[in-house]
Amino acid sequence: MQTPLGKPPGKKDPKFIFVTGGVASGLGKGITTASLGRLFRSRGLRVALQKLDPYVNVDPGTMNPFEHGEVFVLDDGAETDLDLGHYERFTGENLHRGSNVTTGAVYSAVIQKERRGDYLGKTVQVIPHITDEIKERIRNHAVAENADVVIVEVGGTVGDIESLPFLEAIRQLRNEVGRDRCAFVHVSLMPFIGPSGELKTKPTQHSVKELRSIGLQPDAIVCRSDRVIGRHLKEKVSLLCDVPISGVVSAPDSDSIYRVPLVLHDEGLDRELAHHLRIDADPDLSEWRDLVNRIDAASEPVRIAIVGKYVNLRDAYLSVIEALKHGGFHHGAHIEIEWISSDDLEGGDMREVFEGIHGIVVPGGFGWRGVEGKLDAIRHARENGVPYLGLCLGLQCAVIEFARNVCGLDAANSSEFDPATPHPVIDLLPEQKNVTDLGGSMRLGAQPCHVAPGTKAADVYGEPVVYERHRHRYEVNPAYHEALSGKGLVFSGMSPDGRLVEIIELEDHPFFMAGQFHPELRSRPTRPHPLFRDFIGAALKLARSGAVAEPPLVVRR
Repeated sequence: MQTPLGKPPGKKDPKFIFVTGGVASGLGKGITTASLGRLFRSRGLRVALQKLDPYVNVDPGTMNPFEHGEVFVLDDGAETDLDLGHYERFTGENLHRGSNVTTGAVYSAVIQKERRGDYLGKTVQVIPHITDEIKERIRNHAVAENADVVIVEVGGTVGDIESLPFLEAIRQLRNEVGRDRCAFVHVSLMPFIGPSGELKTKPTQHSVKELRSIGLQPDAIVCRSDRVIGRHLKEKVSLLCDVPISGVVSAPDSDSIYRVPLVLHDEGLDRELAHHLRIDADPDLSEWRDLVNRIDAASEPVRIAIVGKYVNLRDAYLSVIEALKHGGFHHGAHIEIEWISSDDLEGGDMREVFEGIHGIVVPGGFGWRGVEGKLDAIRHARENGVPYLGLCLGLQCAVIEFARNVCGLDAANSSEFDPATPHPVIDLLPEQKNVTDLGGSMRLGAQPCHVAPGTKAADVYGEPVVYERHRHRYEVNPAYHEALSGKGLVFSGMSPDGRLVEIIELEDHPFFMAGQFHPELRSRPTRPHPLFRDFIGAALKLARSGAVAEPPLVVRR
């Protein structure tokens, strides 16, 4: 059956918003994209978000954190860019594999089609074959999400050679779908020059000139700066960049990323885009305004130590940081994060290091470096009643520490860190030991966890079965389950077959819990993850008790 217009019933004609960036990286394209997602979702529309990444890696799964920061894992196991974490946190929606497209994935797909003969012997070229593949992935994502509005962030900076195929693809797409169904938003730097005391528009002018040279004219420009941009500068940008003054948006630095949607809304960005795209629905931002009010009211200090080996690179723990803040919003607590390098801890005085700390987090990671320092931190938390939350590697380290210091299994370790350990309490499962490819070969994505009744985990979750996102290879060795549980380590969450340990806890501790998964990936500002919520609650209780008062004396990186 066809409608009079020849369109299948129920099929939508989605609108597209493309977000590009100029002058410099790290300006906040991801936050702008996520904010637009929230603003259009607040209009009652079905919004799909997508990130186009210009790097040639198929995905960020094999990248060092110093190269790419955090790898954000989705429910379906896709290893994606960290900006997708912002998308999920701002919209409250769970994304899927089609939400992240890389140059590597595009070229790999095109080469596979060429090898199969799909192009019928034609010369395979960037135009049209690569650009067609990009457009197809954008369209397919819109269909899969049944979206009213698709908001696509183009990674990189305008002028980079890597981004050109993506920019050409979205130029073509605008002509194909029509200008009233496609809008371009350009995020650009407007620096403040101290000696002259001026904000400069020239970098934005050059960035837009570069954009226009490849056929793209922005409909709105988000001017990033360290201060508010006045009417005079907006008029100048409007005149020189051929954008309506209503489309020139001031986006100064904010004390909270969650304030940005309201800043952009008050500047009229979503109104301008809605008018361009002929969207009539009005926004309802009451839930988001309530969130920002809670953020402003969260003032009770709670000091949390994150013990890791990437403390000089905060992006490696981005979701952990945000999940801790979410727990703070829930309790009205202001989270003060202390960064402690695990490399510097081994053999140190833990009481001195953690004096004044109300909770300890050991996040995920790979490799042996810094592990012994993490074990010392965990032992301090276990023996001194300091709330502890372990994430993935944080569970494995907690098991190793318990095996050594409670079960008396000398030199217990993970076979990842010491292949010759006499007690591999953390080990590969037999079916994993012949895996050679690193990319996409871990235990990835949402997996079911059966929560044991009568445990703290049952109290925290309030559900008998939960689904959590994983990204790891090694597991608690089933050969040591009995030895560990016999000494008081509670396995409060297990895989459905009872073979894999998902959650551990200590019964006689204020809060000592760890998950073999990454709960931070499912935390939302309006809906904090239960583990982070109750961990912050326990830390707040310790802070209120006055048992810890003075700040630690160690020098942190």
